[in-house]
Amino acid sequence: MLVRATDVWSHESRSRYRHRTMQKEPPAGTRAAHGITERRDGCRPRVTAPTLFLTVGLPGTGKTTLARRIEVERQALRLTKDEWMKALYGQENPAAASDVIEGRLIRIGMRALELGTNVVIDFGLWSREERCALRRAAADVGAEVVILYCTVTAAEQRRRLDERLARSPHDTWPMSDDELAGYAATFDVPTPAELDGSDTIDEPPVGFATWHEWIASRWPRALG
Repeated sequence: MLVRATDVWSHESRSRYRHRTMQKEPPAGTRAAHGITERRDGCRPRVTAPTLFLTVGLPGTGKTTLARRIEVERQALRLTKDEWMKALYGQENPAAASDVIEGRLIRIGMRALELGTNVVIDFGLWSREERCALRRAAADVGAEVVILYCTVTAAEQRRRLDERLARSPHDTWPMSDDELAGYAATFDVPTPAELDGSDTIDEPPVGFATWHEWIASRWPRALG
């Protein structure tokens, strides 16, 4: 049993994640890694839908800690954008490159879901539009979606970010209080219905006929 992640996340997120992780696992000897349970009666195998986990929250709220936990507990492919940004750009953080990297990782994630592998996307996903778009894309490849909202107090967020910068300056970026306030002002807090899975997916924004079109605009080269 893994030690519980240090992040603080919502009651709805915690309850839904606990429900998923407590479900009975396929019996030993099955092709569980591909979501397929073997049958000996000559019938087609039963295919279990893979799950897309979305960690949602502002910087310093524990998203990556939680994503790493899911990676192990649910044998999920973890796609953490910041690791790629740091590897490619170091201390720079160009917005245009960020969008492209997110798009490519989304493309990898959708293909992994098609192949039956659980995926955890660790981007923050501050807008409801982004979350609706990924829910739609996941549904189109036959996957389920779990949204996990991470949140801490402003004081705790500041403490964590300062500690992280002091401990690993090459793995993060400095963030001022004004920047954090600006991020919080643009953040769409997930609704309880988003977190418990009962919320319907919105129609695409005006000007886009489908969510596929919106994704192509928001995340270049995200989908084929």
